[in-house]
Formats: sequence, C-alpha cells, structure tokens
Amino acid sequence: MSATLTRPMTADELLEMPDDGYRYELVKGELIQMSPTGDEHGKVAMELAAQLHLHVKKHSLGRVYAAETGFKLESDPDTVRAPNIAFVSRKRVEATGTLTGFRSGVPDLVVEVLSPSDRIGKVAAKVKQWLETGARLVWIVSTKLHTITVYRSLKDIVMLTEKDTLDGSDVVPGFQIKVADVFA
Repeated sequence: MSATLTRPMTADELLEMPDDGYRYELVKGELIQMSPTGDEHGKVAMELAAQLHLHVKKHSLGRVYAAETGFKLESDPDTVRAPNIAFVSRKRVEATGTLTGFRSGVPDLVVEVLSPSDRIGKVAAKVKQWLETGARLVWIVSTKLHTITVYRSLKDIVMLTEKDTLDGSDVVPGFQIKVADVFA
C-alpha cells in the first residue's frame, strides 16, 4: 500500500493560481477557499473602506488596501491572509515601496467584516493571529448585530454599537466615523 504525500503550498504558488472567481488564503501551507460575500457585506465594507481611504489619503498617513490584497504573515510553511480592509502606515509603505507580490508582514490595522458563513472560533483564531503577528488594531464588523469590536490586544477589547463612534486611535490618527454611518 502506498501513501500519497502532499507538500504545503507556498505563497508564490498561491500568487500564480489562475483566477477562478474565488478568493483564497493560505494557512500554514493549506489553501483555504473564501466564498463570495453578499450585498450587505460588500456595502458595509465599501462604506468603511471609502471613509478610511479618504482620511488616510488626505492626511498622507499611508495606504489602505482592498480585500484582494494578501499579506504574507509566516514562512515555511507560508501563511497569507487577506483582510476585507487593511491599512499600512506611510513609514512602512515607504520602506518597501509598491510590491509585485504579497506584502510581507502584517497591516497596522486589519478590518474583517463578518459573513454569514463565518464561525466564531475561526474569527477568534484570525484575530489572535493578526495580533500575534503584529497588527496594532483589529476591527471586527458584524453586519448582523450592527457592532464593531475593536481589538488592541487579546485583553484590550471594546464592542461599539450604533450609538458609538469608531476612531483610529494612534494607528490611524484623526480618523472617526459614527458606527451607525457604517451600517446606514
């Protein structure tokens, strides 16, 4: 009896995959297919991304990235994650310039908009990974509950409701938006 051995996929192999209409992430060499999102998810992600982008651009704070952008968090085996929205500070962007492949390292701000298929355990694992690899701020946006959970660490967590204002803290200085406006 023979066994088939499979080796982990690399970030370079992921980058070269043909477009089949899906998004993928790579977790420790394992390819993870991401389902397309629905209408509300796209609307909420775009509203938040647009406002964040305008603020970042106006104040020359860095760069905001769309959902298709992969960030290589680990090597051997490779992990590449693609948040719904990401922000990288100007200092870090200038240090590397524009890249042709995945950006190495974690964004300063990671935004994940929950999809109906997202499971609490998997979301918690992603938040943990983002923070452990160096994200300074993670926002988890729930379209179902109309809340945004702000993580500065695994112990510094605040849930904002539509009565609150989301701000960029020291990561995206000066950025503010009413939570209700994100879901309007």
